[in-house]
Amino acid sequence: MFTLPLYKENFTKQRTLIAQSEHFEIHSFLYNSGVHAVEIKNTKGHLVVLPFMGQMIWDAHFLDTDLCMKNMFSEPKFAKTVVETYGCFAFHAGMLRMGCPSPQDDHALHGEMPCAVMDSAWLEIDADNVVIKGSYEYVMGFGDHYLATPSVQLAKDASLFDIKMSVKNLASVNMPLQYMCHINATYIENAVMTQNIPDAALMLRETVPAHVQPTSQWLAYNDSLKTSAPISILDKPDMHDPEIVYCIDDIGRYVDRAVFKMQVGDKYLLTEFDTHEFNCATRWLLCNGDQQVAAYALPATCRPEGFLAAQERGTVVYLQPNEERCFTVRTGICLSV
Repeated sequence: MFTLPLYKENFTKQRTLIAQSEHFEIHSFLYNSGVHAVEIKNTKGHLVVLPFMGQMIWDAHFLDTDLCMKNMFSEPKFAKTVVETYGCFAFHAGMLRMGCPSPQDDHALHGEMPCAVMDSAWLEIDADNVVIKGSYEYVMGFGDHYLATPSVQLAKDASLFDIKMSVKNLASVNMPLQYMCHINATYIENAVMTQNIPDAALMLRETVPAHVQPTSQWLAYNDSLKTSAPISILDKPDMHDPEIVYCIDDIGRYVDRAVFKMQVGDKYLLTEFDTHEFNCATRWLLCNGDQQVAAYALPATCRPEGFLAAQERGTVVYLQPNEERCFTVRTGICLSV
């Protein structure tokens, strides 16, 4: 294995081949917006990762399928909050705060990590794998101090890949932790969603957040969902505007490893994770003219309802000084067998 450091000054608007092997091609480039990007390509498809902006995965395309939500952004934009550049396939939500803030919360949507300016980034390459990694030190006078190290690993000839995050508390006091691996999967009409946990575990979100503007038709539909099985087929796109959200708590009661699938023809999108790392998940469905997303599984440490709600539910994780937590999500697309 060899390590290839990434430096902002080496990125240009002209795509540059920075590494190549029998199984991989890796290019660096700048979007017109000036955002730095690395494309990792194998025989099955490619990922585009933003190494210095929260290590977002901006694009994911495998097995001739665009895995990313439809969105309004033609390219990533420099931003402080994720809604200013909401077009990526996946981002890291958290770490001190996560979710949709209530009027009483004092944090941005999904916290400080999604658009964090990374301190460093590098590639680790061997014959069989490419890993892109980054490091971000958050430090606030009289506040929290942690080190976040995200990574994405793609193997040769693979259409699945691993998204990882490790976070270490560098402060001398306990640190709150809320984290979600926010995977914005594509919305494909008539796709079928399944999971290896009971339907009863999926709890419909019955509250209406401030950013949701419900219609009378949507309210009636949402009310009907309270007494029916969770949505498993994307056959009512008109009813998924505004969004439909399911929360899944304490998944470890059912399985040690959660597996969520979304069948599309002869392929299925897959997201799986260890429930000892992520004991919650969210399903988020939205389909309108500007944004179409079937986030069939968003692994998390708690519900995405903001810090105060998680604190009230007792689901905020606290890291002791020098304690480190590591998270891994495998996602992507496979051929059906």
